[in-house]
Amino acid sequence: MMSRLLCLIALCWLTWPVHAWSAVSLVDDRGVQVTLPQSPQRIVSMLPSLTETVCALHACERLVGVDAYSNWPVSVQALPRVGGLEDANVERIVALKPDLVLLAKSARVTDRLEALGLKVLTLEPRSMKDMERVLGQLGRVLDSEAEATTLWQQIDGGLNRAVAALPAEARGKRVYFEVSSGPYAASESSFIGETLARLGAANVVPGSLGPFPKLNPEFVVRADPQVIMVGDRNAVALAGRPGWERIDAVKSGRICVFTPAQGDVLARPGPRMAEGATIMANCLKDKFK
Repeated sequence: MMSRLLCLIALCWLTWPVHAWSAVSLVDDRGVQVTLPQSPQRIVSMLPSLTETVCALHACERLVGVDAYSNWPVSVQALPRVGGLEDANVERIVALKPDLVLLAKSARVTDRLEALGLKVLTLEPRSMKDMERVLGQLGRVLDSEAEATTLWQQIDGGLNRAVAALPAEARGKRVYFEVSSGPYAASESSFIGETLARLGAANVVPGSLGPFPKLNPEFVVRADPQVIMVGDRNAVALAGRPGWERIDAVKSGRICVFTPAQGDVLARPGPRMAEGATIMANCLKDKFK
């Protein structure tokens, strides 16, 4: 009797469906094919949006180090810091013994890390289509493809809800969104510009200039936006720019100044994009009540 029971248990074990990891090969944003023999368990993330995406895919515990600016979710603030795009601490990254380093395409340290034998994957989403693609790639890397699909559906659904909540009188306004001093702006082709478009806003910076172009301040004066969206660090300098006192948004006081925390949400193409859309929608509703 016991031997029959043991045989039945063994048979069930052998026929039970087992998910086996297969090596993943994908092309990163450099156009380089990267092959991972197994799902990485020790990850260093060098871009805040990638850090947030890894955590949103329930893999925060795999992070062993992050860049200087990753601060969400709160748990990542306790992780070792390894610098940023321009000042990555290579020695510290190597000491963390990662089996994968996630980097922006623009990072300067990529070649050096690869020369030291580290596996590198560069992903730098700049549009919504990029974000959906990167989410799918990270889903494959983390063996969380179903979660990645669900997360994108949640992001897209949240964007739709922000759009639906915006009253008609707040739509169709000319908007200038400044991402940093320079000034650098978010154009129509950036994920920020795409969000504004979904909200029915008219971005005064054309996509033909690139996602985040540096502008001549006179360009903004000529474009004469009805609303200016800007972070609190850059808002102070607006009044001192020649000719900006003639801009409709400045004359009418329609300047939305975002806190640093809001700025992080708005500037990162990641799992909080719907929250960013809500922040922009609230700005428009407030200025055109």
